[in-house]
Amino acid sequence: MVTTLQEKENEKPPSFHPHPARPWRVAVLANIKEHDKPLPPDVPPDAGADYDYIETINVVRSAIESDGHWTMFIPADSNLPFALGAAQPDICFNIAEGLGGDAREAQTPALLEMLKIPYTGSRVLTNAIALDKTLTKRIWRDRRLPVAPFQEFYTGDEPLRPELRYPLFVKPAREGTGMGVDEKAIVNNEAELRERTKYVINTYKEPALVENFLSGREFTVAVMGRPDAVRYSRHPEWYDADGFHRFPILELDSTRSITPGIYGIEAKAQSVGSEGAPGYICPTTMEPELEKKLQHYAWRAHNILGALDVSRIDIRLDAEGQPCLLEINPLPGLTPDYSDLCLIAKAGGISYTDLILEILYLGASRSGMLEAHEFPFLQKKRGAPAMARSNGK
Repeated sequence: MVTTLQEKENEKPPSFHPHPARPWRVAVLANIKEHDKPLPPDVPPDAGADYDYIETINVVRSAIESDGHWTMFIPADSNLPFALGAAQPDICFNIAEGLGGDAREAQTPALLEMLKIPYTGSRVLTNAIALDKTLTKRIWRDRRLPVAPFQEFYTGDEPLRPELRYPLFVKPAREGTGMGVDEKAIVNNEAELRERTKYVINTYKEPALVENFLSGREFTVAVMGRPDAVRYSRHPEWYDADGFHRFPILELDSTRSITPGIYGIEAKAQSVGSEGAPGYICPTTMEPELEKKLQHYAWRAHNILGALDVSRIDIRLDAEGQPCLLEINPLPGLTPDYSDLCLIAKAGGISYTDLILEILYLGASRSGMLEAHEFPFLQKKRGAPAMARSNGK
């Protein structure tokens, strides 16, 4: 079993609160949903579903300011390069989803790299790959992580590979937040497959990803940290010997949702606990061996793609109860009491403010903005961090 947060609290080292020499100027970067603004006629019906509301930006800013820093919000639109030049932030708290294209989540990190501005979260290549679900699965499969048989369709007329069996699941290959996933995503025959793949291709202007439908339980597993995280963390007691924090696992019960068996765009839009929303069970109950396996798969999936600071990996069991990785989100949502990562952190005893500040400090420490501290008492008790394992090999 994974060490609990309470057990880690009992091992808590002397108080350590890392602080820079002066407060930082922190720019929160995001794309904002505009209330009641009609969509252009040439975009999918759920375009912008992964954008944030301004209320989320405000609570992120409040959490950062609680530690003495100064914040600003800068929309991640086409004016971003000029706004960053005028604002001159010390670091950016990045949750921007991008403005379109097959690697849109990499647009803001690429700009920040070019301008040499420190930022939180994963870097350019990880964000580009993670949005491409097909490429992500190919990489995981080549590194011997379990994924369901899959195939990418570019026209909708390609012959179905023999390893794929109905029912199948169809979704856009390069979207997030359940976009393009509704009750018609499960197809049971050739006619439904052709209709759905062509709908996805024509509507989203990108390939359709087709994979064997996984009928078992669904989980999401969060990963936070890196091998030297304890040297910069405000809460070094959270971390295991390899430098990563193991959150409790969240199970998604879609049997009672507005789209039974499918955790898609409509289900995700429902308020937690409301009628039509899926059940969010955290911590869930499972056999210790399965829990250990899910945590290990998520940790490897995170490291193989080079994810940084925090990510969330979705996993579902097949009909025989074997886990298969679905996708990774290196920009997990941060809406309090709504987003999966926030529900997971809360269930594990981590407040929203502490979660936001931990992400900020992990990002800042990668850019030399914090002084490292040694904790020999932790290393003696748990063993030195497993540096050689950080590449997921």
